[in-house]
Amino acid sequence: MSADARSTVDLDTWPHLLTEGSSPDAPVVLTLHGTGGDEREIAALGTALMPGAAVLSPRGRVSEGGANRWFRRLAEGVFDVDDVIARAHELAAFVVAARERYDLEGRPLIATGFSNGANIALATALLHPDVLPRVVAFSGMHPFGDQEPDVLATGVELLLLNGDQDPMAPAASVARLEQFASARGASVTRRSRPGGHGIDQGELAAAQEWLAGLK
Repeated sequence: MSADARSTVDLDTWPHLLTEGSSPDAPVVLTLHGTGGDEREIAALGTALMPGAAVLSPRGRVSEGGANRWFRRLAEGVFDVDDVIARAHELAAFVVAARERYDLEGRPLIATGFSNGANIALATALLHPDVLPRVVAFSGMHPFGDQEPDVLATGVELLLLNGDQDPMAPAASVARLEQFASARGASVTRRSRPGGHGIDQGELAAAQEWLAGLK
């Protein structure tokens, strides 16, 4: 485990919720909201993807005009990559601390997120594959821009679900993410649908099928 993932975070000052699963050894779904969302509204996505799983749902700690986010951006679609990396380290540390506090260690962990939440999940998985090895990303994109870090993502499994006409997560950025992650050892599955930013029932079904096929 990297030193960044072992760094201390204060769970008592980081808003989050945990909903236990149907059994003590049920998988854990980490749910990460989009811009303006919170830990409560996104938690339902975890239950929809994996009924019976525990759901661990933190809140992004960046505010943009009062809207919760996971990292800063310089403009629409232009990320502050240094902040992306720093916040990914923080999220990895949160996951490690929450696993220990809530006795979740040893249970399978899958991250899922929408938009900004998908982007931080992807960044964290690529930077900390030992902490967050599996991600279902709805309307996500390449989180690192031109500042691509030197990472080794062997063992990471990513499912990218995107609308092919999404102006907020352009297809070119998704293709770059696929290339970047694959070149560094990740297993990447990409599904496109007609349309823009959002989540539809077909994508939920595709995600459930993908999750069912994981070993």
